[in-house]
Amino acid sequence: MKFLFLESFYGGSHRDFAKGLVAHSGHDIHLATLPARFWKWRMRGAALHFIRTVGDLSAYDGIVTTGLMSLADFKALCPGRCPPVLLYLHESQTTYPLAPGEQMDLQFVFTDITTALCADRILFNSQFHFNHFFRDLPGFIGRMPEFKPHWATEEIRSKAAVLHPGCRFDPDLFEPEPLPAGPPLVVWNHRWEFDKNPEAFFDALDRVERMGIDFRLALLGETSQVKPGAFLDARSRFGEKIVYYGYVPDREQYVQWLKKGCVAVSTAIQENFGIAAVEAIRHGCLPLLPRRLSYPEILPKEFHRLFLYADDADLASKLAAILRHPERFAHHRPVLAEMMARHAWASVIDRYDRELAEVGGR
Repeated sequence: MKFLFLESFYGGSHRDFAKGLVAHSGHDIHLATLPARFWKWRMRGAALHFIRTVGDLSAYDGIVTTGLMSLADFKALCPGRCPPVLLYLHESQTTYPLAPGEQMDLQFVFTDITTALCADRILFNSQFHFNHFFRDLPGFIGRMPEFKPHWATEEIRSKAAVLHPGCRFDPDLFEPEPLPAGPPLVVWNHRWEFDKNPEAFFDALDRVERMGIDFRLALLGETSQVKPGAFLDARSRFGEKIVYYGYVPDREQYVQWLKKGCVAVSTAIQENFGIAAVEAIRHGCLPLLPRRLSYPEILPKEFHRLFLYADDADLASKLAAILRHPERFAHHRPVLAEMMARHAWASVIDRYDRELAEVGGR
């Protein structure tokens, strides 16, 4: 079948997902994109751009899109019949935390609602995201003063399911490389944004350093034009301990840093799946992740006690234990790496192709 993928925010996990689906699917998927900036304007205006640039829609069996576009606007403006639509939700404005000083714009949540109502099939990227969305949506609708469309919650739920995104690595078994000699390397490979809570990460490193434990630090991950102050402060606080600072545009170089890592830490306050964590574990890093969000879902239960932390004090304690004696934890690295193979694109693409075939056949 032939599909059109409309991605209005082609960067980060959105870009990785779109490229992975196009590359691995047995269907013919044409990708139309807009750059990953001005997300609020993308939600408001991407439909107006795509409706004039994508050409004849009758050539497609279906459309794939994500949440940062008003599907209701697109379908309203579509000349003739719009093909059936699969909506993939990486995030939703109903559940996304607000940046410091920001107030919720209710219209973006309504765009989420109308987009979901207009889709023929909806896939959430984790069970956590699915549960969070349907837990919060009735309360949001309840804020309306009258004529509350409570029916929308069940209407959306009736066509929704969960399907983890694919990740860019080979599912074949391999053995992580031995850790390099010298102080163990702590890896940060998340976006440099407020919702990843870098302040808590650097505070934990401060505590570890005060315990007299030596380490090195690789600060990877995509950066925005305005870097959070925590990263600027860290550059002076940790000085020569930092062996890499900034985004790694080359994929192979990025993977090499992960292979050198002893432990990869997340302190996120928002994470609907966790591609960065899965990639780090797959390439040999031990994880330290909060016991919340999607992380208990992607980390096998038998490792929760060791590698999920309850609060800031627990994070510092577990990080110190790993960095003091990495050899005591090394035997977990190949086991965890093998378990992450289930998230490779090759392992999940059949389910995606079945979903696409079902949508395209409507």
